[in-house]
Amino acid sequence: MTSQAEIVFRREWGRAVAVVTRLTGDLGLAEDAVQEAFAAAVGRWAAGPLPSDPSGWLITVAKNQALDRLRLIFACCHPALDPGTRVALTLRTLCGLSTAEIARSFLVSEAALAQRLVRAKRKIRDAAIPFRVPDDDELPRRVGGVLRVVYLVFTQGHQATEGPRMVRDELCDEAVRLARLLAGLCPEEPEVLGLLALLLLTDARRAARLSPAGRLVLLEDQDRSRWDRAKIDEGTQVLDRATRLRRPGPYQLQAAIAGCHAAADHPRPGGSTSA
Repeated sequence: MTSQAEIVFRREWGRAVAVVTRLTGDLGLAEDAVQEAFAAAVGRWAAGPLPSDPSGWLITVAKNQALDRLRLIFACCHPALDPGTRVALTLRTLCGLSTAEIARSFLVSEAALAQRLVRAKRKIRDAAIPFRVPDDDELPRRVGGVLRVVYLVFTQGHQATEGPRMVRDELCDEAVRLARLLAGLCPEEPEVLGLLALLLLTDARRAARLSPAGRLVLLEDQDRSRWDRAKIDEGTQVLDRATRLRRPGPYQLQAAIAGCHAAADHPRPGGSTSA
């Protein structure tokens, strides 16, 4: 027999996903959040009556699930923490890297990195750093530091500084996901859009950056048929949106350069030697 929760879930799935996607700008994250909200509903509603507005309850819980990651990154990137600690805390808390992995990336001992993380968490607690997205008047001052951390997370994945893999797919994916969240939150901030465009245009080359033997393939030697055209198209569209706002910045400039590489049918003589 179909439960009431399943009926609500089937009826409201599309609307809930649409609402959370508009909020976050990330369809995959929205679907995961709605799925987690449904799992919570099954347990809660089985023990008692349905709420007066079950569809509203499902959407609210899903929105909170999606926003938790956004709230957490603003706590990890709070200006009360030094820049290096912000990156380490984000890699540990949001991206799931082990303390040992992060320590190798920072070229410090695991014990020293562990102590840094402990101090950061203590500072967050003692200073009562809020677990929330900043208010609208505070957001422009805070978002630059978050963008820097997301950029460094992507850099760590794009060309890993430790371990057997030169590319950490999970970190690249996480950075793009976080950039999408920020773009959904700040759709009129050109540097937020610039960072998302930069990551998409750069990440589009991921499949062609390593040889079958795992060696780095330079840009001019890459098989361009393996580049992700959907990401290139999306990145170009996002960059166009940023450019129309007429407030240029370094992420937009880097994205424009990456866009030139992505649009070229073949490498130019004397071109970039990056990967």
